[in-house]
Amino acid sequence: MPKLPSLVRPLVACSLLLIAPLASVAGVEPLQVGMAAADVTPPVGCRMSGYFSERFSTGVHNPLQAKAIVLRQGEVQFAWVFCDVIGVPAEVTAKARDAAAAATGIPRAHILVAGTHSHTGPLYFGALRDYFHQRAVERAGSDLHEAVDYAALLREKVVAAIVEAAADAQSTEVAAGAVEQPGLAFNRRYVMRNGTVQFNPGKLNPDIVRPSGPIDPQIGLVQFRREGRPVGGLTVFALHLDTTGGTELAADYPYFLERELRDRFGADYQSVFGVGTCGNVNHIDVTHDRPQVGHGEAERIGRELARTVAAASDSLPLLSRPSLAASSATVALPLQRYSPQEVAAARANLEKVGGRELPWLEQVSAVKIVNVANQPGETLAAEVQVFRLSDEAALVALPGEVFVELGLAIKQASPFATTLVVELAGDDPNYIPTRTAFAEGSYEPTNSLIEPGGGEMLVEAAVELLKLVAQKQ
Repeated sequence: MPKLPSLVRPLVACSLLLIAPLASVAGVEPLQVGMAAADVTPPVGCRMSGYFSERFSTGVHNPLQAKAIVLRQGEVQFAWVFCDVIGVPAEVTAKARDAAAAATGIPRAHILVAGTHSHTGPLYFGALRDYFHQRAVERAGSDLHEAVDYAALLREKVVAAIVEAAADAQSTEVAAGAVEQPGLAFNRRYVMRNGTVQFNPGKLNPDIVRPSGPIDPQIGLVQFRREGRPVGGLTVFALHLDTTGGTELAADYPYFLERELRDRFGADYQSVFGVGTCGNVNHIDVTHDRPQVGHGEAERIGRELARTVAAASDSLPLLSRPSLAASSATVALPLQRYSPQEVAAARANLEKVGGRELPWLEQVSAVKIVNVANQPGETLAAEVQVFRLSDEAALVALPGEVFVELGLAIKQASPFATTLVVELAGDDPNYIPTRTAFAEGSYEPTNSLIEPGGGEMLVEAAVELLKLVAQKQ
């Protein structure tokens, strides 16, 4: 695994970090867990997310859900919610966390709201959505593809799922660990013969030399058991949810993961999926020419993950002494800066997005520049959350599409034997590449809002928080 970059600023000298107080329990209280799900499927006809073109949903292949887990031990409570959408922006997560805290008493800082990054869900925030929406209103007087205020609907459903999960909380055994999953994930950035690094250069491309980075082959698992029987669990795996394509609303491979696990453990088994740090990792194997798109591909991946999870479940160790603790930090990541002239040119270029008049990376850059311009200041408030389950296991939540090297660095430096790292939590500020990737260029750095070094700042914040919650209280 990669070592922490040497250019990360020491936190002791950094005024950009604000740390929330540690909340913990001594571990003598019994552990309670509740789970619930709420349907967050938008109306058919909505705009769909994931690509740089306007497309509309034509049906529902499988429902989108917001799935909640509430953990309680004594006075300490957590809530984790994972939503089958491309991401959840800060304005949505902030209001949902406030409302859920008021309804349940779970501290706002202890509530995690994340997206799974499905590319077959609704487009409901960001510069491209705003442009498409405004254009529709100007042309027709209204936007027929936004039949509901989806941001408001998602907030309400997230809160409802947390409230229901909190009411369901009951004595539960918790097991946690990690298991290897070969053959599904591939770093999608490649060093080419001409020395450049390219994103998704194509199957059997003779100019590919090697992948430019690693993958994270671990599946992180937290399993919940009652009377010795698995009743639910959280699966974390670092693999982009971009396998289905098309115009049917769908949760991608986590849907098939859930279906297979229910076949194994029972129809009431609650399968929750959190996406690991996979900003530069997808499912495309360039060493063969087999097509890898569609619901069949999502099913193949979901089935493979389910087989691995099910096989590991019998030997997954119970946490010997559960002891909940949580803390969080807000890191001010410097945003890229553009002149008024560059912003104006980017806004003008939005009308060319999805067409052939403007090269694709210039389309990506135009959308990114407008997204940067729409930020309220010169820094991005990036929250890092850490949750301790016991001396053996913890979970880290990061905003954005984080490069896998950064997640691996957190795991390597963590004091916990099992450390799950999830991305797209709290906010969706596009890609969080490494310094090296910024120097290499290509798609993901082009579509990042932050300055080089921001990802390494998040790593150091996460490691400091892990060390903090590892301390006995």
